[in-house]
Amino acid sequence: MKRTLFEYLCGLAFALFTVSAFAAKTSAPGAAEHNSWAAEDDATGNKADNSPTSDRVVVLPGAIVSTRSSFTAQWSPLSGATSYRLDVSISPSFDSYVTGYHGLEVGSATWRLVTGLSPGTTYYYRVTGISDTERSANSGVMTGTTATGSGLVISPTFDNSITNNANAAAIEAMINRAIAIYESLFSDPVTVFILFRYSITKPNGTAIGSTNQIALSNYVVYSPSWNTYISALQADAKTANDTMANASLPPGPSSTNIIPSSANGRVLGGDTPPAMYDDSTVAAGGPYDGIVTLNSGAPYSFVRPPNSSNYDAQTAVEHEIDEVLGLGSRLNTPSSNVRPQDLFSWSSSGVRNISTTGIRYFSIDGGNTPIVNFNQTANFDFGDWQSDPCPQGNPYVQNAFGCRGQAADISKTSPEGINLDVIGYDLVPPPTGQLLNISTRMEVLQGDEVLIGGFIVTGSDPKKVIVRGIGPSLPVNGSLADPTLELHQGNTTLATNDNWKINDQTGQSQEAEIQATTIPPKNDLESAIVATLNPGSYTAVLAGKNGGTGIGLVEVYDLAQGANSKLANISSRGFVDTGDNVMIGGLIAGGPSGGSTRVLVRALGPSLTNSGVAGALGDPTLELHDGNGTTIASNDNWKTRPDGSSQQTEIEGTGIPPSNDLESALVRLLSPGSYTAIVRGVNGTTGVGLVEAYNLQ
Repeated sequence: MKRTLFEYLCGLAFALFTVSAFAAKTSAPGAAEHNSWAAEDDATGNKADNSPTSDRVVVLPGAIVSTRSSFTAQWSPLSGATSYRLDVSISPSFDSYVTGYHGLEVGSATWRLVTGLSPGTTYYYRVTGISDTERSANSGVMTGTTATGSGLVISPTFDNSITNNANAAAIEAMINRAIAIYESLFSDPVTVFILFRYSITKPNGTAIGSTNQIALSNYVVYSPSWNTYISALQADAKTANDTMANASLPPGPSSTNIIPSSANGRVLGGDTPPAMYDDSTVAAGGPYDGIVTLNSGAPYSFVRPPNSSNYDAQTAVEHEIDEVLGLGSRLNTPSSNVRPQDLFSWSSSGVRNISTTGIRYFSIDGGNTPIVNFNQTANFDFGDWQSDPCPQGNPYVQNAFGCRGQAADISKTSPEGINLDVIGYDLVPPPTGQLLNISTRMEVLQGDEVLIGGFIVTGSDPKKVIVRGIGPSLPVNGSLADPTLELHQGNTTLATNDNWKINDQTGQSQEAEIQATTIPPKNDLESAIVATLNPGSYTAVLAGKNGGTGIGLVEVYDLAQGANSKLANISSRGFVDTGDNVMIGGLIAGGPSGGSTRVLVRALGPSLTNSGVAGALGDPTLELHDGNGTTIASNDNWKTRPDGSSQQTEIEGTGIPPSNDLESALVRLLSPGSYTAIVRGVNGTTGVGLVEAYNLQ
């Protein structure tokens, strides 16, 4: 079949070795290869151009996102250095080193993507400059942090066909963007190890061959018995899709064995370890689950959107990652044993079809609802989706051929996401709304009347935050000229900061780390601390340097919204004055799901006396404003609403009502956005007050 626009197609070659069991008895892995092709008249030899990226966009190392197993180390050039050696450690004293990163020679580059790391961990790195004649001193100690969150980890290794390429930053940034999508989608506590290549040869060194072959993946497969795999799949059901799909499984074996990839086996609890070496041979001890190779002769775009001359490299990478994770059909092999995807192949309601004739589609409800048609065209991959002519209305990642100038990503509702879900990968439950930022602005005095902000991290994962102490950049009269900031947990001081560009603990610059959060303070005298905090209670103390006073702002921002943890409670204590010097608490509600957030906001005063606070605010009032400044709720005494009706039952139902009737409280369901809570004293009274916001979800 001749095509005049692009198109890459996929073929699959298998070499299988039968094994006896899925769990502990599994001992003999096999190998599989998947190929992506261009159409017969779309030879890859006519590459678009030789620029750093094929559409002439320069990608800087700073654009490479961190994943759960990687971060980008960057450094300034050292005088006289012509090359560098990189050290990475979990300790600032470098009394131990991350495997593979002790004196690693990185050439003349001033960056390196550090991989094979643990999620939510801060690493320390330094470089030694090497000149033609001598070794220079070490650089300062710098830090990098991997993405937080529990769940699927794809640990990339980049071979020298990428790291030695002039386009390395663009290629590695593109691959990490793809990995970040998978890690955000799936919660399985499994690490998948993939070697990535950009070459005109296969991993075994032979030429890729056809000039139309634009990508390929090699990966490990196992062959558990039918009953072993099906039992594990049924036990793994987490989502409504899983339940529906399991109800449609065949009542009896369709083949003696089922052929999952090694990664697919592990997410179901199987003993199916990586077993592939970097030349794509398979044997016990091989470090990889698979190898993904992009043909370096193909006209790829590594940034989006791709132009009409180029294929989207990220779509191709996601396609091959899907193969490593377990998508594919037995119809591409001589084996009669089905692959997991074949369990959900139908021709009509109640009628299965695992053949190359007639219509065949992916469905998880017994064939009643087709999700996408499988490809049935010879020479294309039978595990991929049937594809429309270019340009495609649905350019899915797993289309049997894609189009130049078009791009796609896997998602939880895409056919690829649904398919991976029902063969054993667990989708991350949709998160509820959460507090993304909390802040309090008020007059900062001395002693007990400095600004004290408290917050609680709940959940199971560490939470990366930035705490800021703002003063001179505030657009108010009498701002705090030079704030200082302390972060405490209990009686332990975790970190301090005076001027945000310098790390007080190391004496080294932290400017790059703070800038990377995209919310650095605007004035050099202001303070900032970036920290990854375990679940627990924390306190931020904002004071004026050398006893200075004025209006200040303390803020906490959530830098890891996808982590299985939340900013669940925030509170700030300080002196409530009048006019511009009342207490102003800010919060941002939102989260990855875009869901609403149910919060309790409290304004306390009289009860602080019981905690030994002198000069407590005698009768606080509370107002809640939206981002437009509109008052959406108010309260004086917590048991009663402004209209005179009782809200006592609702507030007591939260489990944390104020302990004094004169204190204020309100409960609201907040749509994503910015909100402000204002605390004043009744009739202009003043004193030490406390404003709090609790996430009730």
